[in-house]
Amino acid sequence: MRVLFLDLDTLRPDHLGCYGYARQTSPNIDAIARDGVRFENYHCSDAPCLPSRAALMSGRFGIHTGVVGHGGTGADMRLTGPSRWFRDTMASDALPNIFRRNGMRTVSISPFAERHSAWWFNAGFTEMYNTGMGGMESAEHVTPTALEWIDRHAREEDWFLHINYWDPHTPYRAPAEFGNPFADDPPPAWITEEMLDRHRQMVGPHGARELSMYSNHTDPNYPRALGELRDLADVKQFVDGYDCGIRYLDDHLGRLFQSLSEQGVMDDLLIIISSDHGENLGELGIYAEHGTADAITTRVPLIIRWPDSRAGHVDTGLHYNLDLPPTLAELLQQEPATNWDGQSFAPALQGAACGRDSLVVSQCAHVCQRGVRFGPWMYMRTYHDGYHLFPEEMLFNVVDDPHETCDVAGAHPAVCREAAARLLNWQDAMMATMPAGYHDDPLWTVMAEGGPMHAHGELHHYCTYLEQTDRAWAIPELRRRHPEEFR
Repeated sequence: MRVLFLDLDTLRPDHLGCYGYARQTSPNIDAIARDGVRFENYHCSDAPCLPSRAALMSGRFGIHTGVVGHGGTGADMRLTGPSRWFRDTMASDALPNIFRRNGMRTVSISPFAERHSAWWFNAGFTEMYNTGMGGMESAEHVTPTALEWIDRHAREEDWFLHINYWDPHTPYRAPAEFGNPFADDPPPAWITEEMLDRHRQMVGPHGARELSMYSNHTDPNYPRALGELRDLADVKQFVDGYDCGIRYLDDHLGRLFQSLSEQGVMDDLLIIISSDHGENLGELGIYAEHGTADAITTRVPLIIRWPDSRAGHVDTGLHYNLDLPPTLAELLQQEPATNWDGQSFAPALQGAACGRDSLVVSQCAHVCQRGVRFGPWMYMRTYHDGYHLFPEEMLFNVVDDPHETCDVAGAHPAVCREAAARLLNWQDAMMATMPAGYHDDPLWTVMAEGGPMHAHGELHHYCTYLEQTDRAWAIPELRRRHPEEFR
């Protein structure tokens, strides 16, 4: 058995051709989707990068692992404590060990462990290749290592190869010589002049007037990454930058697939294509960031080409990324780990309907939010607004309003009550199954430590910028919500 896992950072499914995108961003990914199963409603349980991959690799929610953010206590995996023996549970239960138990060589090409000091990410891999740029890699920095490994080992039996690409991640980085394949394509129709004007009056990091987080600074090293969106021409340039990252990445995947074909292993290769989180491209007034617990940030692609899977099938069930470990275990006829929170969706590969009634997703790196995805709804509850002045509750019908332009919480109080009850029931179940010795919800640990890392200690500086950009009206409310920032 040979397995290729393509871990493509910050990849929105709705910007891939196989998910219905009109632009030609992903011909190589689309070809795999035609032969495999595509999952329509697959979400990371915890966003963004670090919490998402912690959930994927451990098979557990962030509320259980403790990894819910990018800094502070919430960025560290919880210790096992007195029950720990010679090794911790990640040594046996991490996702790569599913393949290792089958006698397979497990290999990762990724800088992720070093990027976040997340050394547990290497658990279960027998070989690790750090591409060395801490997540600032472009595809040309990753592909040579991957091609070299393929050239040396592809014909061997029994390997699992994980390759991590970063090109869709901000700052958008496709080399200038790549050009712009989308120069003649229109900008997204949903962002009208009226919508952009509305976004320019909103506040919060990575808004239309502060794409570099808290100002409109531009980095000359990344000309595709704008500092501010002044008009629809800027919006087009911005979206083109993101889509160029996807197409540039896809071209490099084509090089991998060509090499694997030349080695004679492509036809029988098992392929998994996914991401850690999506990217807000104007949704909620946020651009070039993945900072909320909404359907845009947490929804990710999943494409699986597995033997005997139903080619071209589209699964619409609700699944978490932490459901992947038990799914793979079932496919390899293994028992699931006792501490996994995930549940297998292996029957979906044969076309059977399966999935959860609802999903609870979390974000504690840019804001502190939890969301509930069920039916057509995306409900969001905000505990720390990350300076965006979000209301405590938001509700979107993401079937009719996929870009989350209209908060309908006020019009649907009964739906909000149902969502809040689902959230409370989930939290009760999580707290009742906490690891031994732990009794705290890490979301509230983040709050007690001053809030999410990316919205911590920046408000004084940001208020000065708001004054300079005619948005001083927001400062009194920011002071009211975040008095500790002004002491």
